[in-house]
Amino acid sequence: MGDPTYAQPDRHGRPGLPEPVTPAGRDGLAALLARPERCVVALDFDGTLAPIVADPEQARAHPDAVPALAALAPRLRSVAVVTGRPAGVAVRYGGFAGVPGLEHLVVLGHYGAERWDAVTGTVQAAEPHPGVAAVRAELPGFLDEIGAWRGTWIEEKGRAVAVHTRRAQDPQAAYDTLRAPLTELAARHGLIVEPGRMVLELRPPGMDKGVALAAYLREVGAESVLYAGDDLGDLPAFAAVEKLRSDGVAGLLVCSGSAEVTELSDRADLVVDGPAGVVGLLSSIAAAVSR
Repeated sequence: MGDPTYAQPDRHGRPGLPEPVTPAGRDGLAALLARPERCVVALDFDGTLAPIVADPEQARAHPDAVPALAALAPRLRSVAVVTGRPAGVAVRYGGFAGVPGLEHLVVLGHYGAERWDAVTGTVQAAEPHPGVAAVRAELPGFLDEIGAWRGTWIEEKGRAVAVHTRRAQDPQAAYDTLRAPLTELAARHGLIVEPGRMVLELRPPGMDKGVALAAYLREVGAESVLYAGDDLGDLPAFAAVEKLRSDGVAGLLVCSGSAEVTELSDRADLVVDGPAGVVGLLSSIAAAVSR
């Protein structure tokens, strides 16, 4: 829905800033640039700040992500990383702790069930759902029984469990085969399935990135928001921003482009070229608000 380019100035002559393709997106960017101190920049982690890799434990933030955030964050109301990962893992893989300029960064982990903030350096968390432990114990035998063990990989996420198919011989076929059985397994234990890019995550209901984002924006009194994501799990956050727009909160929706997930790019105001494009956008905004 957008063109990931930084070569041309926008219609106001600002070099390096892309032009959102929707009026609402242009209003969101304008509000951010005019009053950055009233804006929250919220970002997914995997696929947005960090490239997607075959082994999620090897995921790390793009090397220019932290410098870009550190340049921009002091001008903003806040920076929030909103992720399905445990908050502490996102902090470690992102390299967010102890960085000058990121003193007020917040990580909303497990879709908001956990929260880390740079001020205290600690994680606050709710009690875990008992269904996660039950599914964790059952999954290996379950996958073996339905003949889906080869090429799949279970990721332990503390308050959730994820099954990855990216290593399978045919990742999409494995994903499609597993989706219905895993949905039934999750339902038996009071959980839901969150689909992603060659991953199916079994997690408790009631929290998603939209709920977490909306609550945080209310908490800090944001008047505008930029949200960037890449995956189906980011759709609730997109919906939350769309709802906030109707309530007078300006918003810019950014898709970290992927041919695997068109649902997000179709709803975005701006599409950039993966984590490198997200970093480029953040750096361009930091330069613009510093002038």
